[in-house]
Amino acid sequence: MSGANSHPSARHDFGHGDLKTYGWGFGLSLLLTALSFAAIMSGMIPRGMMFPAITVLAVVQLLTQVVFFLHLGTAPEQRSTITILVLTLLLIGVIVFLSLWVMHNANVNMMPTLMTPDQAMARS
Repeated sequence: MSGANSHPSARHDFGHGDLKTYGWGFGLSLLLTALSFAAIMSGMIPRGMMFPAITVLAVVQLLTQVVFFLHLGTAPEQRSTITILVLTLLLIGVIVFLSLWVMHNANVNMMPTLMTPDQAMARS
């Protein structure tokens, strides 16, 4: 008895990986995690460069996981998936940016930082 998904035309093979692909992805993820940890704990990176270094390593690890585990590539069949991923990341970025902007403006406009506590008490 054959299942509905066993027919060649019913199945979509979008380049899903095998054990070797998963092994490479896992190995690269472990390597990038170890590099991040070692770079900070060893003190090899100057204090002012820690955030950019960790950010770069995090983006590389994100791309590694997207390629090796989510199997997103440049195949024409995957354009809609990649488009959805890009638009989702854009939406998250806009939400985070606008939230930070609103909080910054609320902090600047609602907190009297140029006023001493005595002046603030005198105004009330």
